[in-house]
Amino acid sequence: MPTSNKSLPLARAALLALAAAAAHGTVSAQSAGSWLARLGATQIKPNVTSGDLSAPSKPGTKIDIDSDTQPTGGVTYMWTDQLSIDLPLSAGFKHAVVGAGAIAGSGKLADVKALPVTVLLQWRFGDAGSALRPYVGIGPTYAYFYEPRSTATLTAITGGTPARPTLLDMESKLTVTAQLGLAWQFAPRWALDLSVTKTPLKTTGTLSTGQTIETKIDPTSAQVAIGYRF
Repeated sequence: MPTSNKSLPLARAALLALAAAAAHGTVSAQSAGSWLARLGATQIKPNVTSGDLSAPSKPGTKIDIDSDTQPTGGVTYMWTDQLSIDLPLSAGFKHAVVGAGAIAGSGKLADVKALPVTVLLQWRFGDAGSALRPYVGIGPTYAYFYEPRSTATLTAITGGTPARPTLLDMESKLTVTAQLGLAWQFAPRWALDLSVTKTPLKTTGTLSTGQTIETKIDPTSAQVAIGYRF
C-alpha cells in the first residue's frame, strides 16, 4: 500500500526521536555516578614455573596446574567519566594439579579451589558517550586457596598409604593484578566487555609428609561479559 504524504513526516519524526533517545542513552552510558553490572565467563590460565618437591622425593619432581573456566560477574562504579572502581565476582575456580618434570605423565595429584578477591581502579579512555572505550586497571588481589583434595597418585609418589593418605595445603597470598580491557556500547544500556588480567603470584604447597614445593603460578585471566547500566 503506498505511504501517504502525511505519514512521511511522522515516520521521520519517529526515527529522529528514536535516534535522539539512543544518543542520549549512549552519552550517559559510562558517565560519573553510573553503576554497571556484568555477567559472563572467565578463564584462568596458570603460567606455572615449579620448583622441586623437597626430599625425600627424587630430584626434578615438579607440578603443573591446569586452566579452569567458570561463570563470573562484576560491579563497576564510575567515579568520574574516566575513573572507575571495579569489583569482579565469582564463586571460585577449581584447578587440577598434575605431575611434571621427573613425574610428568603421572596424572592428577590433587584438585585445589581458588577464589581471587580483587578490587581494580580503572582508567577509561575516550569520553562517556564513546561507543568503544578501552581501559586499563590495577589493584590488589588476595588469592585464596581452599578445599584441596589429593589423589591416590600423590599418596603413592610421596610414600603414603590408603590408611594415611598424603594431604596438600596451598598458601593463600596477597598480590597485585594488572588489567587491559575494552567496552563496546552496542545499545543505550548494554555493553560487551572484554578484558585480560595478569597476576604475579608465588605460593608454597605443603604436604602432610612435611615436604614443600615453591611454585610460581602467575595466572593470565580472560573474561567476556555482557554489561548493563543502571
